[in-house]
Amino acid sequence: MTDWLSRLFVKDYGRVNDPKVRVGYGILAGMVGIVLNVALCLAKGIVGLASGSVSIVADAVNNLSDASSNVVSLIGFKLASRPADPGHPYGHGRYEYLAALVISVLVTSVGIELARSGFERILRPEPIECSWALIAVMLLSAAAKVWMMSFNKTLGHRIDSEALTATGVDSRNDALTTIAVLACTLVSRVTHLELDGWVGLAVGLFVLVSGLQLIREALDTLLGKAPSDELVSHIRNEILSRPGVLGMHGIMVHDYGPGRKFASAHVVMPAEEDPLEAHAVLEGIEQQFLREDGIVMTLHWDPVRTKDGYAGVFEGAGIPDGINESAHGEDG
Repeated sequence: MTDWLSRLFVKDYGRVNDPKVRVGYGILAGMVGIVLNVALCLAKGIVGLASGSVSIVADAVNNLSDASSNVVSLIGFKLASRPADPGHPYGHGRYEYLAALVISVLVTSVGIELARSGFERILRPEPIECSWALIAVMLLSAAAKVWMMSFNKTLGHRIDSEALTATGVDSRNDALTTIAVLACTLVSRVTHLELDGWVGLAVGLFVLVSGLQLIREALDTLLGKAPSDELVSHIRNEILSRPGVLGMHGIMVHDYGPGRKFASAHVVMPAEEDPLEAHAVLEGIEQQFLREDGIVMTLHWDPVRTKDGYAGVFEGAGIPDGINESAHGEDG
């Protein structure tokens, strides 16, 4: 279904590094989420009010909040697609990270509200009227949320979007919430135990913790967390695999939004090599990173004498003979 929707609504859906394609994916995810969440909110709200279940009504409100999150995500993609300008020479890609932060805050606020409603119901328990309509709506909601979790996580991974990944986590929380509420309703019907408030409180705390984790991850990205070990290893291995490269150090990676990474590194090559040939090698590496990884790479040539087997010391760097894995990463 996800691939079918991508082919149907996203032009050139395979070119995930293209900013226009990224926006297409963001709009698709946002519109699908808005339609499904509004429909689920209406269905749960009607059934929850009819049955007198605070947990089901809270779950309906949660779906309305999810629709708001989808709107935020959609707006974030549109703003992030704006081209670079004199005031923002590296583009506006970090709007996606801001959208992820806003969604995380919304998830946290929903968790607080669910926990508050559950605590109030514990203090003032009320019987829940269980019906086949309630069971059907909750099962349908759980199935829809499981699909939305997979849908958003797949698209988030495909275009490297923290906003869609956060939305996928939110959908997972919703699925667990719905299943817990349905189980509580069925158990209460059989045992006559008033568990509605306790389940609402437990679900609220779970969503709250999940939201706080999402906030931390979003803030880490905005504040400039270090690049992943996988990315640093990939850059190192690609550079060291080139003929004539003796070593490298000083990797720095700057993240200005998904698909907008800039990196630099010092590449050690023989001083006796023709400067034009060394420049051609480095330029070839830079073009490969841009073409295959979407990384704007800038490489500096560190010449080192190799005659008579002498590798020497990288002048001014204090890096001893034979070092070829002194790379480190920074992200700003």
